[in-house]
Amino acid sequence: MQSVRSTTETMTVTATVFSPASSAVRATQGPPLLSRGQLAGILLLLPAAGFLLAFFLVPALTLFAYSVLTQRADGVVTLPLTVSHFQHFFGTSLYTHVLFSTLRMAAVTAAIAALLGYPVALVMVRSNAMVMRIMTIVVIAPLIVSVVVRTYGWELLLANTRTGVVNWVLLSLGIIHQPIRILYTETAVIIGSLHVFFPMMVLPLASALSKINPQLEDAARTLGAPSWRVFWRVSLPLSLPGLAVGFTLVFSLTASSYVTPAILGGTGAQMLGNLIEQQIAAVYDWPFGATVALVLVATVIGINLASTWFFERRNRL
Repeated sequence: MQSVRSTTETMTVTATVFSPASSAVRATQGPPLLSRGQLAGILLLLPAAGFLLAFFLVPALTLFAYSVLTQRADGVVTLPLTVSHFQHFFGTSLYTHVLFSTLRMAAVTAAIAALLGYPVALVMVRSNAMVMRIMTIVVIAPLIVSVVVRTYGWELLLANTRTGVVNWVLLSLGIIHQPIRILYTETAVIIGSLHVFFPMMVLPLASALSKINPQLEDAARTLGAPSWRVFWRVSLPLSLPGLAVGFTLVFSLTASSYVTPAILGGTGAQMLGNLIEQQIAAVYDWPFGATVALVLVATVIGINLASTWFFERRNRL
């Protein structure tokens, strides 16, 4: 019995002696850097991040590096470094004209998409469930069809001859007496781009409008505000985040598009995407094609950042 008591006392003393040391060790170690959930999330992101790194980021950086390299007579791109490609781009009126035309068509397309998108988004949000489903299907349905098929359809509609659907209708109604020229103009490119990218404006607007409390609009009407003033003072300011997202998407996608301006614009309404294709695939001038691509990306990112800052500033006011 005495032996058992002495053993118990010895274990108690040992635990008392070593427990502060164990606590000190645990205290110095601190909490783990990553929780088990965070580590699992990083592991899940690794495949997608590796794919983007290998097939997007590295080729993009390589292409941008070409913009400051020199191409020899045998086609090899190598040193020395040079900025002559940028000087050639901004010093040639043809290329700057294409740049401004690209920005103009992208801005006009985004503005028209916003004007037409607000009524559609309001109908989607304020209607019953059945109408909302139908409107959503109508808005999203064009995305199912290939952009090439849709663009060729617009080529038939906007043809400059009497067989073009638009010209045929206008001639039949007596509105015009000679076919008007729509195809291979900036107007045709804007129409085609608007049809392709219109859902990118409607869906963010509908999402933003659905988060607005309807009681705010009801309160404004109760105080005597007409419908247009309710929209201007209540709905529009509260939906600016959705407008910023939609404007950014439509502007960026239109400015960087290739198929629509190639088919509907022809040589009369070229955009930077067509210029890049010509320099790389036809002229085989990789450094200058990379320069045009870098100018396009930098310009679009700069304008998107400026528009986002403007919308956020208006939203805070």
